[in-house]
Amino acid sequence: MAKIVHYINQFFAGLGGEEKAAHPPEKRDGFVGPGMALSMALEGTAEVVGTVICGDGYFNENLEEASAKVLEMIKSYAPDIVVVGPGFNAGRYGMACGMVAKLVDENLHVPVVGGLYEENPGLEIYKRHGYFVPTGDSAATMRKAVPDMVAIIKKLLAGEAVTVGFFEKGLRQNYFAEKRGSRRAVDMLLKKIAGEEFITEYPMPVFDRVTPPPAVKDMKTARIALVSSGGPVPKGNPDRIESSSASKYGTYSLKDITDFTPENGETAHGGYDPVYANLDLDRVLPVDVIKEMVTAGEIGSLHEYWYSTVGNGTSVANSVAFAKDFALRLKEDNVSCVILTST
Repeated sequence: MAKIVHYINQFFAGLGGEEKAAHPPEKRDGFVGPGMALSMALEGTAEVVGTVICGDGYFNENLEEASAKVLEMIKSYAPDIVVVGPGFNAGRYGMACGMVAKLVDENLHVPVVGGLYEENPGLEIYKRHGYFVPTGDSAATMRKAVPDMVAIIKKLLAGEAVTVGFFEKGLRQNYFAEKRGSRRAVDMLLKKIAGEEFITEYPMPVFDRVTPPPAVKDMKTARIALVSSGGPVPKGNPDRIESSSASKYGTYSLKDITDFTPENGETAHGGYDPVYANLDLDRVLPVDVIKEMVTAGEIGSLHEYWYSTVGNGTSVANSVAFAKDFALRLKEDNVSCVILTST
């Protein structure tokens, strides 16, 4: 009977939520949590011989150490297939599932099956390393995700080609076309001019467009707010905003801050060198200059709070949700405009 190893996080292992995110890697024989549904669906075909568990925070904040431990634990079971997640739209969990898939693919050379939401940052980065089925954005869609994963597992075990049911891996393959590229391009252009239907060979991503509001008429009476995806947080990162794939944003007071120093501010961002930001966080969030301009009468006032998260791998869905939340607060506080800084 085929052997399957299942990778899950602290939440699906029943250990707890964010308060257990620092849980180090461990392995348990047999199935745990959602592995029960896998085991039942694969009865007689494959067995979940082991489950590897790691907290999302621990994995992402101790990447090298966690990767080595998790890989060794998975390897100890000599699996035929490794299952990761499903991770749905959980940012850190999705990244961890993707990284585990990459570790297994490149080191153990056995198939990996998982499930992720289409906007999970882990999917875009790691989809080439496994068969990731589409899921909803939350664990509420577990009942559909598991059967979809099982269908692919059964095909792999039967030696059948798996061509549908998962996100394309994005690997390029050479092929011979009947017409050369220039001819195909002209054919598509003629169809477009004639209003006929055509299919592009290179589909482009679709992004929403936001119409900018009118410019601020008088900065001397304007109320300015500071928002950043560069990760500026008070010293110690009190809300433990993740260094990548953020699941939250922070709200912090500027009432007693006129200048950032290494003692009162730092960046939580993991996507750029933090040295200069940690020496002087004004380089990311220009509080010193803005307050000088307020004192000089060049700007009406500065909103008391700043809002911060990291854009490093953070999903579009989470980013939109953050902005919708604090934008309402900014409107209620009569903010005229926002200075949005990045890294």
